[in-house]
Parts: sequence; structure tokens; C-alpha cells
Amino acid sequence: MYQATLICKGVPTQLGQAGAIDVTEEFTHRPWHQNIHCEWEGQQLVLHAESDWDSDGKVLLDEFSDAVSACIVGTFGYCLEVKSVIVMPSASS
Repeated sequence: MYQATLICKGVPTQLGQAGAIDVTEEFTHRPWHQNIHCEWEGQQLVLHAESDWDSDGKVLLDEFSDAVSACIVGTFGYCLEVKSVIVMPSASS
């Protein structure tokens, strides 16, 4: 299992908090990622998610971009990056 943290910069401050809630809800329709949580950290959105197969976070990055575009109207020119991807210990270890 992989745990990824992604960042989105360039979201207007007045849309950040509601946008984080909407992005988190949008990911409930994407069950191939688990334990999704998006939060607004003052100047950027931070998305945390787990996946069995997305070892570099690029699939999540693409879907995060789609969710930001769909959920936060008026957001243009934002910048996304994979902050980290870690391998989580398996439950059987």
C-alpha cells in the first residue's frame, strides 16, 4: 500500500476551504483510492490518499487535477505536485 501527499497551489484563498471539502467528497466516487482527505492549509490544498498500486502518485495527481477543475470554479493556472509517496507497512508484517 502506498500513501501519497499532493499539493495544489494557485487556488484563490476565498475558495480554498470549501474547495477542500468538495475535492474530498469528489474522491468518494473514486474507490480505487482510499482514506482520502483534502485540506486547505492557508495557501494551498493538500491531498492525502492511499492506493495499492499508484507507486509514484501520478495517477492520483491526474485525478486531483480533474477534481480541482470540477469542484473549484474559477481556478485557473494552479500548480500541482507530488510532495511524497511512502510505502506503508503491510498489515501482515
